[in-house]
Amino acid sequence: MKTFKTLLIDDERLAREELKSLLKEYHEIEIIDEAKNGEEGIQKIKELKPDLIFLDINMPGINGFDMIKQLEEIPRVIFVTAYDEYALKAFEVNALDYILKPVDPERLREAIQKLTTEDDFVSSQQTIISRKERVLSVNDRVFIKDGEKCWFVELSKVRMLESDGNYVKVYFDNFRPLILRSLNSFEDRLDPEQFFRANRKYIINLQWVSSIENWFNGGLQVELREGEKVEISRRQAIRFKEMMSL
Repeated sequence: MKTFKTLLIDDERLAREELKSLLKEYHEIEIIDEAKNGEEGIQKIKELKPDLIFLDINMPGINGFDMIKQLEEIPRVIFVTAYDEYALKAFEVNALDYILKPVDPERLREAIQKLTTEDDFVSSQQTIISRKERVLSVNDRVFIKDGEKCWFVELSKVRMLESDGNYVKVYFDNFRPLILRSLNSFEDRLDPEQFFRANRKYIINLQWVSSIENWFNGGLQVELREGEKVEISRRQAIRFKEMMSL
């Protein structure tokens, strides 16, 4: 049975004790430590590298959402809070689940089931060091922040990246967040077998290509499943044909 190293982050000691008691029956959950506020939570996440955190939102100092924004690598998150008005925001950051206090055992069971049945969990097991050293595949998840909004998105959902001045616009679902980085820096980190540099301005996810047609000056034009059309330069078209041919 796969086990998940788990950290509890809540400023209320009794809340942590209640959660520990409820989690005793789940042998796949290994509680490795606790933290009583966001600052301590950040420190222990960096030191212990848990697979999962149970996280309160309203805490002294920085709250749960602000804590997540300060993390470079984010474990799976289950929010546990007394307030239901944050539910939408929780799922905007791709939280695994959102449980209200007092914790209902059946709701907790549902959250644990989501954890143990999640197909892509293997990718989140990577350590921070190995992640920084390796090329990222479509199965990896990345943290994206644009202003006050943040997402934890699987790269398979990213269909295109567009250079926009000093920023890169990332296309996934209905979102287009801007990240202050160069397109070249993304090209260096993404698997070239899956993410193709179409021209100076665009990188496309080959899994999202729905059609291809010849274009001007020996180039190509591809259409993605969401309707975006991207020109592949003449130079890159040669490489594209070599990659995609039998």
